[in-house]
Amino acid sequence: MSVEPGKTMEVSENIKGMEGVKTVEAVAGPHDIVVSIEVDSLDILTNTVFGEIRSISGVTSTTTLIVVEI
Repeated sequence: MSVEPGKTMEVSENIKGMEGVKTVEAVAGPHDIVVSIEVDSLDILTNTVFGEIRSISGVTSTTTLIVVEI
């Protein structure tokens, strides 16, 4: 996800402890934070991303990638 300048730590702290959140890491590159979420359904994932994470002040964009076994 991308966040407003200077908001990386604040946004990261707000995400930690949310349902299914396994890791929250700051990264260098086109995005600012990578969050690993593990939940039982797409409904829960949708609620977490759209209902919780995107409503955090400072979050400017998110990209959701779903891991599938091959």
